Amino acid sequence: MMASTINKRAEQIDVTVLSNKRIGAYHQILLNIGELVLHCHPGNFVAISVGDKTSSMVLRRAFAISRVSHRGEYGGTLELIVAPHGSGSRWLCEQGEGATVNIVAPLGTAFGIPTNPAQALLIGGGYGSAPLFGLAEVLKSRGCRVDMILGASTSNKIYAPIEGKRSVNSLKIFTEDGSTGILGKVTDPLPSLIAEGVVDVIYSCGPMGMLSAISAIAQSSQVVHQCAVEESMACGIGICMTCVIPVVDATGVISMLRTCIEGPVMDGSTVQWDLVGKVV
Repeated sequence: MMASTINKRAEQIDVTVLSNKRIGAYHQILLNIGELVLHCHPGNFVAISVGDKTSSMVLRRAFAISRVSHRGEYGGTLELIVAPHGSGSRWLCEQGEGATVNIVAPLGTAFGIPTNPAQALLIGGGYGSAPLFGLAEVLKSRGCRVDMILGASTSNKIYAPIEGKRSVNSLKIFTEDGSTGILGKVTDPLPSLIAEGVVDVIYSCGPMGMLSAISAIAQSSQVVHQCAVEESMACGIGICMTCVIPVVDATGVISMLRTCIEGPVMDGSTVQWDLVGKVV
């Protein structure tokens, strides 16, 4: 693939942090990105340069776009939901209002939106659910019914349940320890919902194990499953090949595709989940 065809809308720019709010276990970070917002869609991600000039963190860090807006006093804004786990994400979470960060955006493939109104089920795990809120707004604007299931191991890892309830027609929350919502996993109600015929398409974001389990259930039906896979991305522009994942094509041939280019949004039925992390 020629470089000119890769993320041709992407730009590398310095942007200003408008706000950085702690929400539960996560940080909601708002960036002012100007007209670039017009090319950012749910499912895309940004690659951010982390650390100062003396930092040993030479690789950019990839973060999913939660939502974008071109309204309001700041013009084009981009929202990120960040869990301060590694050194790069912790550095980003330390950047306060007025700080400048360097980003490359938009990167990767976005979620496909139905051409006609459909019944959409959005399933999110932990802070991986963040991109689903912006997606819900787009789907509802297209006349779709939008239901959402959020899940995590425990209550403090559920991102913004109140905001989720505002964004969709219905919301169910599952926790594995039963500390909030329903005791269980997000996949528990899926077979019955599909059998009832109330799901045309599933959109999911979250841990790979969760995506694999959803795919296994969806494949036994006619329901389309679009998932945003979670693989470590070192460059974000398709060069380093650290984010490859095994995907089968219509002829049965398995190829290692780059999740930063051919993904992160993929057809869940084509991902060879049992081969993820293995050499094929």
